[in-house]
Amino acid sequence: MISQYSIQGDRVRYYSTERYDWEELPVSLVDWEATEKYGAQAEREAAQRRQEAHENAAEERSEYERRTPSVAPGLRLPLPEGVFLLDFYQNQSELSQLTQNGADLKKNMAGNILRSIVNPVSGSRQTIELSGLRARIQSHVLTPVIYFSTDPNDSFRGYSSETANDHLRIVRCITKGDNRVVIRFDIAAYGKVTMKADYVEATIEPVSSYWVKIAPTAPMPPGEYALVELDDSGSVNAFVWDFGVDPAAAANRAAERQSIGREEPVLIQKPGKK
Repeated sequence: MISQYSIQGDRVRYYSTERYDWEELPVSLVDWEATEKYGAQAEREAAQRRQEAHENAAEERSEYERRTPSVAPGLRLPLPEGVFLLDFYQNQSELSQLTQNGADLKKNMAGNILRSIVNPVSGSRQTIELSGLRARIQSHVLTPVIYFSTDPNDSFRGYSSETANDHLRIVRCITKGDNRVVIRFDIAAYGKVTMKADYVEATIEPVSSYWVKIAPTAPMPPGEYALVELDDSGSVNAFVWDFGVDPAAAANRAAERQSIGREEPVLIQKPGKK
């Protein structure tokens, strides 16, 4: 096996890849037909490997872009996991991760069940409330965009980016004492439950198979909001993603800010590929 050779008169000078040294032999001892045939085959195989490497790189690039789509120049979503709010602060786009906040189910039994039997109109009321008057993350624009992760390999959630429109809603919270009310339930004496919420009209569309984009259709008044999740039956997940809208709010800590000209991370090739 050699890596290169040259003909010098009646001698062939070649570099041996077995002994790592230059060697010579007479031209007459070389089977040139077999050599050329082998060289052509080696070139075809090398070209095929280059093509496969190019296709693999393109596939990995496409998968990388599906997993981490660009939301602004120099700003990409991280690997699919979590919920992020796209904001604009001090002339720069930035992403802030929203964390799930466990809401408390508050019962108002002033009109208790026994009384309701006598007077069905009384009924009872329950609310899903968040403690505190203000969310940790505040949007500085009136039209924030939320990106919600829907990993297609995650069967726990039970829906995909294509069907997320049936499962996600933005709700405006109502202040009640020191808490924020997200959802109200009116329960009639005969068992019918009516869910009430101040929904914000928004468009929900897939960005890729890993992400959906949730955007209000009109500017949102300053206040407190929550992204809520519904199951197939319409039941609400009591863990919500809360945020506020306040153009005068301080900076969100740990926000990922826009960086023009940022170098993209090196792609890690899939296991088993060289």
